[in-house]
Amino acid sequence: MNPAPHIPVLLTEVLESYSPLKSRTDLVYFDGTFGRGGHFRAIGKQYSLKKAFIADQDLEAIATARKDWSDWIESKRLEIFHGSFLEFAEKNQNPLDMILLDLGVSSPQLDQAERGFSFNKDGPLDMRMNQTARKSAADLINELNHDELMDIFKIFGEVPNPYHVVKAIIQDRGEKPFITTLQLAGLIERVDGWQKKGFHPATQYFMALRLVVNQELEVLQQAVPLLIQQLRDGGLISIITFHSLEDRIVKNLFKDSEYGFLVNKKVIVPTEEECRMNVRARSAKLRIFQKGQKPEKPDKFALRRAQRAKE
Repeated sequence: MNPAPHIPVLLTEVLESYSPLKSRTDLVYFDGTFGRGGHFRAIGKQYSLKKAFIADQDLEAIATARKDWSDWIESKRLEIFHGSFLEFAEKNQNPLDMILLDLGVSSPQLDQAERGFSFNKDGPLDMRMNQTARKSAADLINELNHDELMDIFKIFGEVPNPYHVVKAIIQDRGEKPFITTLQLAGLIERVDGWQKKGFHPATQYFMALRLVVNQELEVLQQAVPLLIQQLRDGGLISIITFHSLEDRIVKNLFKDSEYGFLVNKKVIVPTEEECRMNVRARSAKLRIFQKGQKPEKPDKFALRRAQRAKE
């Protein structure tokens, strides 16, 4: 089996998040953002998985999974689903014990210029996680009007004032449509300039386009309640987010669910050591939800009150 081509984010913390299930030998696991299987590889070593379901929108990830995990597939311990975790949840009839969603873009996607996710590499302005999807980032940039682009960058990119960039986009696309990543990144760099050292001015603009192209926030909002319902009692769902909009959705869905409770009140973030080893882990946050009744905390003062009652 080939080694994972990227470093799984918050791996130690993800493994620990399922520790209440350590003694179980009949676990059913679902990985909704499989990527290249880094988390799954480690989870399979530490936990007794009776069955695993994996999903990914990326055709290359699916092809790699079929090759690397052929023995699991042949033994019917693994089923592979091409599509989003929402599409899986809408069709799934299997009770689940462990669910993992890593909402970051995988390293192979970022590193391949032809996928169009990176503002540092010249490639088609694409950003589709599912290569069969209809609309690309170039379609949005070239077709949407001024107000629609303003909304995308302000709401999804959290850019305070994208006016000058949007104005420049509309002006430039009248002469030549936007086709490549560096074409757009160069415009943003020219108009906005570098405001913060080490933080490319196109970062938030590209993130906004990616979120909209792949409908990531809508998918997350709809999928998590379905997946929670599909957990067996005591089952756990761990979600890694990479920006505030995702994290806020996950936190509120977990906190407001009637089916269980948020395990970690304080969000889990990578250690300084992990961030040094993997710069892409810097913005990662982990939240954990458990299905079922929240265990009561032991009353530290119960014995003292009982003794006073006897006196």
